[in-house]
Amino acid sequence: MKWHSYLLKNAASKQKTLFYRIFIIINISVLLLLILLFNLYYLQIKSFNKYLIASQNNYTKLSRIIPHRGMIYDRNGIPLAINQTYYRIYAIPLRIKDINKTLIILKRLFPFNQNLNINLNKLITFIKDKKQSDKYTPIILLQELNEIQIAKFIINQHNLSGIYLQKYHKRLYPFKSLFAHLVGYVVQDNIKNNTYYQQYNESMENILNNISIVGRTGVEKYYDNILYGIPGYKKSVINNKGEIIYTKIVQKVLSGRDIYLTVDVKLQKYINSIISNYRIAIIISNPQNGDILTMISNPSFDPNIFMNIFDQKIFNRLLRNPNKPLLNRVIQGIYPPASTVKPYLALIGLKLGIININTIMYDPGWWKIPKNYKFYKDWKKQGHGYINLHHAIIESSDTFFYKLAYNMDIVQIYKWMSKFGFGHKTGIDLNNEQSGNLPNINWKKKFINNQWYIGDTISVGIGQGYWNTTPIQIHKALTILINNGITKKMHVLKYIDMKKDKYCFHSSNVNSVNGIPQEYWDIIKKGMYGVAHNKHGTIHPYFTAVKYTLAAKTGTAQVFSLKNKNVNNIQVMQEQLKDHKLIIAFAPYNNPKIAITIVIENNNNHDLLIGKLLRKIFDYIFQHYNGFEI
Repeated sequence: MKWHSYLLKNAASKQKTLFYRIFIIINISVLLLLILLFNLYYLQIKSFNKYLIASQNNYTKLSRIIPHRGMIYDRNGIPLAINQTYYRIYAIPLRIKDINKTLIILKRLFPFNQNLNINLNKLITFIKDKKQSDKYTPIILLQELNEIQIAKFIINQHNLSGIYLQKYHKRLYPFKSLFAHLVGYVVQDNIKNNTYYQQYNESMENILNNISIVGRTGVEKYYDNILYGIPGYKKSVINNKGEIIYTKIVQKVLSGRDIYLTVDVKLQKYINSIISNYRIAIIISNPQNGDILTMISNPSFDPNIFMNIFDQKIFNRLLRNPNKPLLNRVIQGIYPPASTVKPYLALIGLKLGIININTIMYDPGWWKIPKNYKFYKDWKKQGHGYINLHHAIIESSDTFFYKLAYNMDIVQIYKWMSKFGFGHKTGIDLNNEQSGNLPNINWKKKFINNQWYIGDTISVGIGQGYWNTTPIQIHKALTILINNGITKKMHVLKYIDMKKDKYCFHSSNVNSVNGIPQEYWDIIKKGMYGVAHNKHGTIHPYFTAVKYTLAAKTGTAQVFSLKNKNVNNIQVMQEQLKDHKLIIAFAPYNNPKIAITIVIENNNNHDLLIGKLLRKIFDYIFQHYNGFEI
């Protein structure tokens, strides 16, 4: 019985232990199952999108499609910037099966091509290095293939594994240097610096088409967002060899809009043909609406030299050129306005009651500040004799305006000349415009740390001294005068072609110079009329027997005095010391449709007389340019 009882107790204990173990195993299994279910939930549901994208990225690539850049035309539809189609061949080293055979064939197809030989050497060096990180990097072998070269390549392409033919577009400026400063140019990023390439490790056929093109100067830069367009996107399925199986467009590309400018190619070409190699700035506009018809800055440069890879050496050579071909003199050149400001000062003198139409003074060829021994000489040594306001403008009497500036004082000069736009950017639709300098008492104290003297005011009275401005500012002041105080914003954009519609340039007129009677405006314009048509006028000899009427004002800006100057190289310094010649003009006199501003640097000789140049331009516009429409 005892033995039987022991066996029963032992069996019960073992059964209890077994049940306990089974319970633990079940609990562990349930726990593991819950963990498994949780992970399945996390992976399949919670993190589905994350891993789906990661999975897709193993065989798909998203790439950007660069839009075709909009073209730029003149007012008559003549192209100034276009996208020229070219062909090139490039290599993907990873796909070249027999490098020696490939090199032999390429050299046979394109013999005596130095650029090809250089790039083949790069290809050989690359393959020897075998950098894993650069396995997709393309090597451009030859660009701008002609028709014969294209045909040769296509015929032999089956023997050239890893070598491909590709069509591409390059910006081209048909008129080269003629519109370089106005239209500007674009630059492209280097492939290795392309952030998009770094981000996506894109397949190379696409990378070559995804180099960003951006405007660097001129209209190309100012209207870059309009010309550029909106990029598209495509998704490509790729096999394990890196080859694209098929492609799907995710977002359509929108090409850039074409832009039409206000400038006239024929007019600009003619003027450029008669200015030789002088350093010169010329602006011609329609004062009735602000359209810029011509903008010339000479010397210039050919923007096409930057259309492959931006060459820093060429750029630096242009920067070091003493004639500054990269400088847009129209909006960046800084010059004293000289006597071109005399009409505005006379107008304000009338407004303030300092002078009137009958004011007469004697001009002996100099003027002296009262109770002072300093003399200010007139440009005409013997003087102009007794002279009134009308003839002071016609003959450009310095003496008359010395006294006017003295009586007006710098506070009034600064106040009113600011209204004419001096010392401020015009806001023309071009980048990097300079503001110049319209001096006053505070300016001299701040920048020169010296007080303002009466002599400073006298110099400002003839547009000299600390007064410096840009040709575009001088031109703006002229158009304000023509429009009796109203500013009509100058612009180079005529309209944007929106395919189904046109977006035309529009700007509200601003009444900049208020409170001046019409008779005062007429008095000043009549004086400017006499500059060309009165026998004593400074440019009258050039405008005898003309079939149109005009008004003008000349100016001679002294660069700096030789006094106390240490001239080390007299041959170089002589050119720099010559005076600048300036002229402003408008025509026809009774209904102005053309306004012209010309600044010629260091032009003290008679090779290019500014009056003669103005006559040729007006003659061409009004007599010889058939079909010219403003």
